Amino acid sequence: MRVSRKSIRNMAMKGVIASAVRTLASSGSSASSTTFTRHLHASAGSKKIVGVFYKANEYAELNPNFLGCEERALGIKDWLESQGHKYIVTDDKDGPDCELDKHIQDLHVLISTPFHPAYVTAERIKKAKNLQLLLTAGVGSDHIDLKAAAAAGLTVAEVTGSNVVSVAEDELMRILILVRNFVPGYTQIVNGEWKVAGIAHRAYDLEGKTVGTVGAGRIGKLLLQRLKPFNCHLLYHDRFKIDPELEQQIGAKFEEDLDAMLPKCDVIVINTPLTEKTRGMFEKIELIAKCKKGVLIVNNARGAIMDTQAVVDASSSGHIAGYSGDVWNPQPAPKDHPWRYMPNHAMTPHISGTTIDAQLRYAAGVKDMLDRYFKGEDFPAQNYIVKDGKIASQYQ
Repeated sequence: MRVSRKSIRNMAMKGVIASAVRTLASSGSSASSTTFTRHLHASAGSKKIVGVFYKANEYAELNPNFLGCEERALGIKDWLESQGHKYIVTDDKDGPDCELDKHIQDLHVLISTPFHPAYVTAERIKKAKNLQLLLTAGVGSDHIDLKAAAAAGLTVAEVTGSNVVSVAEDELMRILILVRNFVPGYTQIVNGEWKVAGIAHRAYDLEGKTVGTVGAGRIGKLLLQRLKPFNCHLLYHDRFKIDPELEQQIGAKFEEDLDAMLPKCDVIVINTPLTEKTRGMFEKIELIAKCKKGVLIVNNARGAIMDTQAVVDASSSGHIAGYSGDVWNPQPAPKDHPWRYMPNHAMTPHISGTTIDAQLRYAAGVKDMLDRYFKGEDFPAQNYIVKDGKIASQYQ
């Protein structure tokens, strides 16, 4: 009896598979105790990609480069569909019957943004049987349960550096808004008033003030550089020191002990990622109490770094003389969120990192990573947040 080469190959392959199964069984291994990596390299065929973005409504058509909204969806829809992929876009991300959950079981890639985050919980990850890749259009992937993603073998990546200039500039603006007591002056004009004393009694120069940043990564360093011309006293606290040459150019001083830095600062800027260690780190008894009475705080990092009620209480008592930022917990912020109504705030929706310039950068970065994913190529190393079951150091 003559046996074809194809039959021989098939029999050999069956033997290899059977051997592997026997080995696994004899070792007593189980999926519940092992982290398996879902291969990032896209297999042949159409992929289902879901993007979650904020809805722009009437604003969508006002700027052709307004790519970060649901209507424009990063400008990649035609490109994806021309390659045979399915691209579902929605802003409906919360609740048991939301649009996102209708697609969670069979999507391969989920794209979200920090500005309208799709909260990727362990429960959602468990349901997403085909999911391989979680992409953040922007910077900051704390809306994802990173431990669950790592345990499931998923890859999580963001467009590192895409909006750091945008956020640093916004922080500088907020510092000046608080120091110069701008918001009450603007409110007076809108209300038809003119009371100079109501503004001037707590308006100051930035020059000569001590500004400290909690975190001196990409954004923190850019902020310090932009503050140098204002002739401030610049302090920073971080896990690592800035390069000595850059530190000298900026004129910033490293503060290893955060507790020792806080009482020195007239202005404190939060520039640290949200992790298990930083969640709620600024609460009443601990860090806020150690700040100078009358401190100004800017937080464009993450709302959950602050204890919500502690900020309200300290702002009401005057311990915090002004609080400004664009990050809330949760997002979007509910209408009854207490930060909307506390005194001396300059809060906005989460906008600092989604300027048109930033949108162009993170849209291009997402497209590049998708292209690499389809081709089976690695991403730029700095973009990985979770890879091969390991979480990036800044989130640990």
